[in-house]
Amino acid sequence: MDGQLYYLNPDAKIGKNVQIEPFAVIHNDVVIGDNCTIGSGAVIFPGARIGNNCRIFPGASIAAIPQDLKFDNEYTKVEIGNNNTIREYVTINRGTAARGATKIGNNNLIMAYVHIAHDCIIGNNCVLANNTTLAGHIEIEDFVITGGLTAIHQFVHVGQHAITSGGTLLDKDVPPYVKVGKQPASYCGINSVGLHRRGYPQEDINEIQDIYRTVFQKGLTYTRALEEIKARRQNKYTNIIATFMERADRGLIKGYI
Repeated sequence: MDGQLYYLNPDAKIGKNVQIEPFAVIHNDVVIGDNCTIGSGAVIFPGARIGNNCRIFPGASIAAIPQDLKFDNEYTKVEIGNNNTIREYVTINRGTAARGATKIGNNNLIMAYVHIAHDCIIGNNCVLANNTTLAGHIEIEDFVITGGLTAIHQFVHVGQHAITSGGTLLDKDVPPYVKVGKQPASYCGINSVGLHRRGYPQEDINEIQDIYRTVFQKGLTYTRALEEIKARRQNKYTNIIATFMERADRGLIKGYI
């Protein structure tokens, strides 16, 4: 650990080969894994659990208490996995009694000025572009990309391999593998480019696309579309999409308009 001008609480647990830059503040009840960098002016509050090989850039705020009027100083945490990049002025708040923790997986890129509110769950290999704003209790699955200035309403669920365009306002659930754009937020096809890049064979991409024709392009109610999906020859994609639709408490985004 280099430099002399940071504050490190003696009760914090710091791993091997951690670099703490000047003017960073690390409070008590913090655990930081090996080979991490804590940038100048970053503040790591009590309850932070940070894995290995994470880069936290200047001005970031990790594990501050939630901006939730129901919060009553209960003990909660922020749990961050390995190999994450958290850029300048990102804010990640602690959980509340509802979930006990805000959780972020592995290998994520969280760009500058992103806000992740209390009790959110972020999967692995996600990219949250600049100024993405997450309200409380949001769940984002693996390999999701949000365009800059995406704003997501509380309790929204975003499925794996989905991508949003810049400036998207989301107040409905986003099923897996799709592109989202327009206002109001709508289905704009499947994320075929992302799926190709991640090694999905063309026949699988065609299957996913065919499922979403039923969901979004046949003029069916979502209840009826779900029935048709379940009546198809079952495979992992019909199961993943049907399961997501069944638990979409906020309803799905609109079809293509």
